[in-house]
Amino acid sequence: MADLVPVMSVAELEAFMEREFPQMRMGADTTRIEAVGPGRAVLRLGFSERNLRPGGTISGPAMMALADYAMYAAVLAHIGPVGLAVTTSFTINFMRKPAQADILAEARLMKLGRALAVGDITMSQEGAGGPVAHATCTYSIPPR
Repeated sequence: MADLVPVMSVAELEAFMEREFPQMRMGADTTRIEAVGPGRAVLRLGFSERNLRPGGTISGPAMMALADYAMYAAVLAHIGPVGLAVTTSFTINFMRKPAQADILAEARLMKLGRALAVGDITMSQEGAGGPVAHATCTYSIPPR
């Protein structure tokens, strides 16, 4: 999907999210869109103690939210500001215990059709020796 050209910039995506989903920014939100490119988006979950689970590791729900948000950003970056695009399928595999550090999520579109978008998300940390988690996700795109 490297032939896809984004139609929204990072600034446009962040402004859309601020306008349409202000509840995501309540409290100590630390998730930021870092980059968009052909068929992809990269997001960062900044380390915060609010995302820890017992045992001192980043919680699964925090990583699932990051992966879903990364896929949403990748889809919207390529179809435009369609707020009602929704997740229809989501699977995640946790591969190694994440450290108390930022997590980067790279979402890659594998298929972008009129009604469905399918992609995968790889989450990593510096020095982790490989991904900390991998997810696959399908989004339903509403008719225009």
